[in-house]
Amino acid sequence: MRDDWIEMELDKACGIYDNLRKPINSKERAKRIECKTQRELYPYYGATGQVGLIDDYLTDGEYILIGEDGAPFLDYSKDIAYIIQGKTWVNNHAHILLSHFNNKFLLHYLNQFNFHGFVSGTTRLKLTQTSLKKIPVKLPPIPEQRAIVATIDQLFSDLDNGIANLKAAKAKLEIYRQAVLKKAFEGDLTKEWRAKQTGLSTADELLEQIKEERLEYYQKELQEWELAVVEWEKNGEEGKRLKKPKRGKQVSRASVEKVIELYDIPDTWKFISPEEIASFDKYSIGIGPFGSNLKVMDYKDSGVPIVFVKNITQNNFFLDQKFINENKYCELIAHSIQPLDILITKMGNPPGDCAIYPVDAPVAVITSDCLKFRVFEKYGERRFFKYCIESIFIKRQLGLITQGVAQKKISVARFKTLWFPFCSFEEQTQIVQEIETRLSVSDKLKEGIDQSLEKSEALRQSILKKAFEGKLLSEAELQACRREPDWEPAEKLLACIHKKQTTKSSKKRNS
Repeated sequence: MRDDWIEMELDKACGIYDNLRKPINSKERAKRIECKTQRELYPYYGATGQVGLIDDYLTDGEYILIGEDGAPFLDYSKDIAYIIQGKTWVNNHAHILLSHFNNKFLLHYLNQFNFHGFVSGTTRLKLTQTSLKKIPVKLPPIPEQRAIVATIDQLFSDLDNGIANLKAAKAKLEIYRQAVLKKAFEGDLTKEWRAKQTGLSTADELLEQIKEERLEYYQKELQEWELAVVEWEKNGEEGKRLKKPKRGKQVSRASVEKVIELYDIPDTWKFISPEEIASFDKYSIGIGPFGSNLKVMDYKDSGVPIVFVKNITQNNFFLDQKFINENKYCELIAHSIQPLDILITKMGNPPGDCAIYPVDAPVAVITSDCLKFRVFEKYGERRFFKYCIESIFIKRQLGLITQGVAQKKISVARFKTLWFPFCSFEEQTQIVQEIETRLSVSDKLKEGIDQSLEKSEALRQSILKKAFEGKLLSEAELQACRREPDWEPAEKLLACIHKKQTTKSSKKRNS
């Protein structure tokens, strides 16, 4: 902080108007806005932004809102505070502030402030009014505040334009990616290759082979079970009787007609369900344990790793690792994953981000927001199915099966209703090669764009940091500020605040 700035606690730099906020639950709001026109409704705000509409207002003017709870206080890539204007209603999840000097200056200050030591809680951080009031605020003279805000706004505008261009380029790459995947799973990329091949098995022939192998596997399991039961009876029936293995149910093909209407595939291909191509073990398709079975208190510093949604979306399974001990793992073995399993996010817009668990990764457990799919590797090239899940081919099906559902998510039951295109293992391998040849350059470009977007967020914080260290304005700009008619030393701001508070108290006494 520069010598001509001052520092004061936040409640001295602004008014706190939490008395103007009032929570109304969504059911009550829905009743109140029913049959009302848009002109009769007002924005309803919460911790991080507008959360709905309501038929009345409690505030009228410009205010700063900062979350009391539910805000990303420790995520420096996200804003904590935002400005509202006009007639609005604020619930009890946000504090209402009004700067004594410049709302946007205080807004930018709060959005770069380190809230460590000011928020409390574990799973849901909270900024109490007591802690809020104690936040130290740095203030320069008023003309300098205006100049800093103007410079930040200009730099942010340029940065936002750059980010918009990067996102537009990324969107074009995604369109190209989806075009490649569509052609791949309609058989177009391997049309010439397929014409040159002889002796390839058709999908129908392969499905018959899979059925035969499944039957053999079941009969072997049944024989082993019968021998185990005999041994159990010989030992005086000690312990629990082993469960009889179940024979897989015949997959219904009733819903496949809808997919046939959407996509054309070569005559030698066929549509198959996940159950038909999944590995034979009983844990080949499944989700993570419910929250009651895996809690934060179960996390350890070492042991069996836990895989979260962020690991799948970032394709990084060694990021911020958490673990459970061996005893807990034995309880959750049905939710375990092995190297080369396909892992899928259950929720999203749309759901279905996926990644292959690395070959060198240890056995792990997934959380409840993840789904696993273990492919029968003799007949299924896992990368073929991974790319298919990422394609519009599956995403359109997911859109159909979650239509009308409030929370778009993939349950195990819904996942089993999907239909994958299926061909010989040789052609699956060729398709993967064709896809990766075409996508290698675009994936590198996308990676570069993602890195640039990350740097842009870091640059935003760098601008704010520089601003509130007093290093954003040039000497010429500072001299221009000092020539402004309302310039006065920052120390005078304290006198200004004291005068405002005295006047306010006097009005209250006289009213």
